[in-house]
Amino acid sequence: MVEVVHSTNGKSHKMKILQRTIAMLVGSLLVATGLEIFLVPNDVIDGGITGISIMVSHLTGLPLGVFLFVLNLPFFYLGYKQIGKTFAISTILGITVLSYLTSRFHHISAFTEDILLATIFGGMVVGVGVGLAIRFGGALDGIEILAIIINSKIPFSVGEIIMVFNLFILGAAGFIFSWDRAMYSIIAYLVAFKTIDIVVEGLEQSKSAWIISDKSEDIGEAILFKMGRGVTYINGAGAYSGETTKVIYCVITRLEEAELKTIVDDIDESAFLAISDIAEVRGGRFKKKNVH
Repeated sequence: MVEVVHSTNGKSHKMKILQRTIAMLVGSLLVATGLEIFLVPNDVIDGGITGISIMVSHLTGLPLGVFLFVLNLPFFYLGYKQIGKTFAISTILGITVLSYLTSRFHHISAFTEDILLATIFGGMVVGVGVGLAIRFGGALDGIEILAIIINSKIPFSVGEIIMVFNLFILGAAGFIFSWDRAMYSIIAYLVAFKTIDIVVEGLEQSKSAWIISDKSEDIGEAILFKMGRGVTYINGAGAYSGETTKVIYCVITRLEEAELKTIVDDIDESAFLAISDIAEVRGGRFKKKNVH
């Protein structure tokens, strides 16, 4: 019996490694495409070490892939020491493939010379690639690793730290290219940033809902049978009135938010409803349903 469990765990571990490897390869391919076929030919940069690499490549005339690899090397070591071996290996695989592919794609003609289209689609393609890498436990830019490490020492989020770094990096593009290209670069970064969020969190990002109503049981049953979501009743008491009531707690997806609001309004228009984002959901009976 023990041998079977070990065998199953071994297969699961190998499958995760395979999934992570594929994600890093596909992510690197997409980022290389976004950079060399959309952004770089139009003098638009991305944020982070990638943006610095693009500018240095432009100034020196050397291939972008060389700087992507060399400038990220110190961050591989930091990632290995501070975050872990698996993360470092995944990251160095992704950056190595990305560096190689950008060199191979450098002579391919741009898909479009329309600067706005190149900015938007380039940002989207880069965002999907970076999002895949992050979702499967890696990174394709050293600035993300640096932000994670700095985050443990100062009272700012990882996103805020990356934003500050990128404001300086994207601003520098104005001196090296032109100020209109710097502004397009900011657009590309914002598009990529939002795309990363969608890829990492998914279109079905989880949300928690708290509902207080005199008709809690009716609302709970409707959520259970109409939406197929489990609910938890929590005994609560009003601080002012002192009256006891059942508070409903449930977890839904972003796409189910409108349906939940309709159910609550139909049963009790005066009900209190609070909905907030959840970073991660594990365990229990919660499972994201297919979108039809």
